[in-house]
Amino acid sequence: MGSAALFHLARRGVRVLGVERFGLGHDRGSSHGESRAIRLGYFEHPSYVPLARAAYENWADLERLTGETVLTKTGVLEIGKPGSVIVNGSAEASRLHGIPHDVIDAAEISRRYPQFTLPPDYMAVWQADGGFVRPELGNRLHVDLARQAGAEVVWNAKVEAIEPGQGAVRIVTDAGTVEAGSVIVASGPWIGELVPTLRPTLTLARQVLCWFEPKRPEAVAPGALPVFIIDGAHDIAYGFPNIGTGFKCASHYDSGILADADAARQDAGPADETRMRDFLDAYLPDAAGPLKAMKTCIYTKTPDEDFVIDLLPSDPRIVVCSACSGHGYKFASVIGEVLADLSTKGETPHDISRFDIGRLTGTA
Repeated sequence: MGSAALFHLARRGVRVLGVERFGLGHDRGSSHGESRAIRLGYFEHPSYVPLARAAYENWADLERLTGETVLTKTGVLEIGKPGSVIVNGSAEASRLHGIPHDVIDAAEISRRYPQFTLPPDYMAVWQADGGFVRPELGNRLHVDLARQAGAEVVWNAKVEAIEPGQGAVRIVTDAGTVEAGSVIVASGPWIGELVPTLRPTLTLARQVLCWFEPKRPEAVAPGALPVFIIDGAHDIAYGFPNIGTGFKCASHYDSGILADADAARQDAGPADETRMRDFLDAYLPDAAGPLKAMKTCIYTKTPDEDFVIDLLPSDPRIVVCSACSGHGYKFASVIGEVLADLSTKGETPHDISRFDIGRLTGTA
């Protein structure tokens, strides 16, 4: 979100500085791991759909500017029992917003994608426009274009305090202090340290990503396997076609709660592998051959699992963006635009009313 905001501000000719605690492409937060799912029919809530459409447009704009492929359409298959939140929510959002989709039963899923083994009462929503975006590439391109447009970036600098003053906001880092007319705080799981009123409302969830050498490579190859999510009997998990580094999958449920973001480690182990193997053996048995890699990341979750994107009530010069609850990266291209709007104009034409900070902190 910060990289995209840097790009949109620099593109508008604003003098802008980006401060990053680690380096570009680090694995300490929530925007690493090769791929992130993207879809239009949004089971979380239909109100996300206009924002998703704008995100697609902005990813396409980034591709036009750079000649790179950030978004790949594979189709997306959202699978579960009749009445499940995933199936019902995606179908409802698609109907309300006129998104082309198919609602199909287990027999039709098997006909189209025989690699799945599903209970006979399962069904799915199919959306052809779904697919994945590449987070490391998206971040790098946003930063590169921002710097070309005049943005400055400071790497490996920890922000220790944000201090509102009468004429400016002071940003105190371990590499020095700067002053700005407006500040965007897009610090992911560290948001509670810089916006303390949010901290009691957030949960930091440990998440594990797995990559397997497929037993049958053709079953999970691009063109054969879409991006999918399955609301199974004991877990909700999602996966991607093998784009060269192995078949990637992960559970949407956490594997532990972190006391703070600095407690996160790349510590995935045998229990995490077993969890995913058991799921794949039940629903996609051709996928899980030898383990190739595992990575951990963090979901920064609000109680209602909606985002926080708002002006700080105590000082509207400070824009807060975080707590995307495990489903935010696909929106980064448009949230960067929203943050640029808020930091320069105090408002945005995009509907972000669902993401106000006051619903969590009790402030107006």
